[in-house]
Amino acid sequence: MTRKHFMLPVLMASLFLFTSSLFAGQSQARGEGLNSNVKPGLSQPYVVKKGDTLWDIADYFFKDPWKWLKIWEHNLYITNPDLIYPGNKIWFDGNQPGQGGLTRIQPRPMIIVRPVERLEEKADSSMLLTALQRQGFIQADQVQGVGYILDSRDDRLNYGEHDRVYLKLQQPAKPGTLFDVFRSTDVLREPNSGNELGVLIKHMGQVKVLSAEHGVSRAVVVKAFEEISRGDRVKPARTIDPHIMLSYPDSSLSGTVIYIRNDAHEAGQHQVLGINLGLKDGLKAGMQMSIFKAGRVVEDKVTGGEVLLPQEQIGELLILVPQQKASIALITKSTGPINVGDTVKHSRPQ
Repeated sequence: MTRKHFMLPVLMASLFLFTSSLFAGQSQARGEGLNSNVKPGLSQPYVVKKGDTLWDIADYFFKDPWKWLKIWEHNLYITNPDLIYPGNKIWFDGNQPGQGGLTRIQPRPMIIVRPVERLEEKADSSMLLTALQRQGFIQADQVQGVGYILDSRDDRLNYGEHDRVYLKLQQPAKPGTLFDVFRSTDVLREPNSGNELGVLIKHMGQVKVLSAEHGVSRAVVVKAFEEISRGDRVKPARTIDPHIMLSYPDSSLSGTVIYIRNDAHEAGQHQVLGINLGLKDGLKAGMQMSIFKAGRVVEDKVTGGEVLLPQEQIGELLILVPQQKASIALITKSTGPINVGDTVKHSRPQ
């Protein structure tokens, strides 16, 4: 073989290696998938700790914070990537049992048991503010609100912040007037009598009136917690004070847990529930109460009879939205699963 014939295969092989390296580098730079740049010794699932974010988790395990979206795609039981909590389990591929990678699944209720943290006398946390902004409770005759979302300026079906929309209101509103956008969900009833106590609503966002013409008001979406749609109802905006000062009922009260958000079987810390105590009982937003589990009936080995054990405290709650006969509350502490029918009492220090 001549020198000329020998050099040609060498040059072609070198070109092939250079091109392969170039494409591999470009693929790695794009950060596709979750298999590149992985931190050695990665075990699954990763259990979220206090202070974690998907951005930080992606940066730590994959040296690329922009892979937070890929991690979320593999853990779609997390409905809001901005809200992950200590105890959540994170998988990094599609092989976890029951998950199936990018398949959307319905999460099973899970109680996370961990040391509780005491609330200070002045509660100012994003969790409380989020619960106040997004959960409401009204009477049945108020579910129609004072108007509804008619359409949008660009004929879209769903709307978010800064989108321009049209409102159909029962009465004209001045420019600058704020309205909460909401949807009604479950009806709360007294467990024993079945009497209706009120209707739970989910706040979708907030709109501000710009002008009105021919009975239609122009408005802009100033807040959007979820996608707003045609037909969503509006009502005068609430003023929410994020600085909640804890207080206690003036008299001895006793009620019952009558509802757990999303009709869950049981609840734990930071979940929303309903109780059959309200304004008629002297409750106000910011009042703190305790939750008790009924005592068990046990056999007395000495006498042979049955003995009812005392109630035991299993949590505390904070009143968020009181109505006349019922209230929506946030569980601030829990040492065990909380169920419909558990007792709620005032927790004024002695």
